[in-house]
Amino acid sequence: MLSSIPSQYMVIGSTVAVIFMGIMAMIVRARSAKKPANARKIIIPPIAMSSGALMFCFEYFRVPWTQVLEAVVVGLIFSTVLIATSKFHIVENDIFLKPSKAFFFILMGLLIVRTVAKVCLSGSFHLGELGGMFWILAFSMIVPWRIAMLVRYKKLERQLHVN
Repeated sequence: MLSSIPSQYMVIGSTVAVIFMGIMAMIVRARSAKKPANARKIIIPPIAMSSGALMFCFEYFRVPWTQVLEAVVVGLIFSTVLIATSKFHIVENDIFLKPSKAFFFILMGLLIVRTVAKVCLSGSFHLGELGGMFWILAFSMIVPWRIAMLVRYKKLERQLHVN
């Protein structure tokens, strides 16, 4: 089925899907900043995303170990930007994620870098391998970011209970 669709259409389609998901992430982030944070809201996204690892059960999506390492390193580098801009603050005994004006630009920058890389690399890697690499990159980015958020949240939560 997938092999009958020309690869340029798959690249375009998946790029449109990523842009849509990025816009949805910005909307969700803006809405979540209006509600108090909790540990569950911080932990669920990487757990939900981990189901994507099932793609590697299929040969089409498997990635050589060298490329896994490259994707993990790039994901870790990108996560530092998200970690640096994700701050919490206390408002009336509740902990909120402080809206960052930079988040929109960071997310747009990451989407642009990802899209450009995808278009440039689509000639060098088959689409499944490229999809696997970008999933690894995204997962390597979200896990450290969410761990850092959870640590900061727990620190503020302890501070809140002490006061």
